Amino acid sequence: MKHPYLTDDHEIFRKSLRKFLEKEAYPFYEQWEEDRMIPRSFWTKMGEQGYLCPDIDEQYGGSEVDWGFAVVINEELERVGSGLVGVGLHNDIVVPYITAFGTEEQKKRWLPKCTTGEIITAIAMTEPGTGSDLANIQTTAILDGDHYILNGQKTFITNGIQSDLIVVACKTDPKANPKHKGVSLLVVERDTPGFSRGRKLNKVGLHCQDTAELIFEDCRVPKENLLGEEGKGFLYLMEKLQQERLLVAIAAQTASEVMLKQTIEYVKSREAFGKPVSKFQNTQFKIVEMATEIEMSRAFLDQLIAEHIEGKDVVTKVSMAKWKLTDSARKIAAECMQLHGGYGYMEEYEIARRFRDIPVASIYAGTNEIMKTIIAKNLGL
Repeated sequence: MKHPYLTDDHEIFRKSLRKFLEKEAYPFYEQWEEDRMIPRSFWTKMGEQGYLCPDIDEQYGGSEVDWGFAVVINEELERVGSGLVGVGLHNDIVVPYITAFGTEEQKKRWLPKCTTGEIITAIAMTEPGTGSDLANIQTTAILDGDHYILNGQKTFITNGIQSDLIVVACKTDPKANPKHKGVSLLVVERDTPGFSRGRKLNKVGLHCQDTAELIFEDCRVPKENLLGEEGKGFLYLMEKLQQERLLVAIAAQTASEVMLKQTIEYVKSREAFGKPVSKFQNTQFKIVEMATEIEMSRAFLDQLIAEHIEGKDVVTKVSMAKWKLTDSARKIAAECMQLHGGYGYMEEYEIARRFRDIPVASIYAGTNEIMKTIIAKNLGL
């Protein structure tokens, strides 16, 4: 399907990116899964080709292209594997905080290296005792002269091991009422005293994506590393979560399309009782149901992306897409595995990896239950 918001330039870019990934990612992906890490060399190669943060201003190393290019990048990375989600997080979730709320000095200091892959970014919101309820985070940052003293622990942090620059949600005013007005964003650099990394977390899926715990013990962060204004961190997070959730929906949709394509190819080639599995009515009905679901989801998603690119407020629709498409992808993964039969449970078939990788999409970036709560509120319920 041709996306309505993409031009010939975007499709030329897609072909170039796909060719790059066929050389630099597809042949190595299974090894990355075994290694539980994507090498930094892949990041620098992405940067050399202009695939990191292409939308930022040229003065900071970007190409100033529209967000349609980000859609292409995230779709093509998902086709390789869900474990590449950290690149999308860097490009379209973390760096936009710096471009939107950073000072000129901060932008000049950090953005050029974000485009080359020299700096890998992360964002630290979730804590061991706090997930979607961001107003109740316990990590504190108390101003002491020219530095904030940061104390707390974060978990489930994407790019947690390799990150060089981390946007940390913290309480600069622990006594603020309401609580969300005490939240601020601090940027912590790799070698900051008092900052350390905890466990590299062993996940059910997304094996090559480095997810970790981060620990801050009397961590001294220069006050110049405050992002935006004190006390506005919660508002900044709410503003940027719309795009983050849209990225999750894009990945889920792409994964569903990949799984269906692979399954159609498999049932056509696999024989049972003297004929291809694709000739059985049950198989046909299952394939038809998934194909219809995917086609309708794509139409909704493409319209949503177009509205987002136009700058419209699409919080409700984004919440709908995030929960519906991730829930659908999880069901499609199970159906596709079933249609693969016993081979679907073998690691040599990609559907096994997809089956492992997809469930977390309904959890991160705000659980699907939170998405439904947002929708209900916006419907006036």
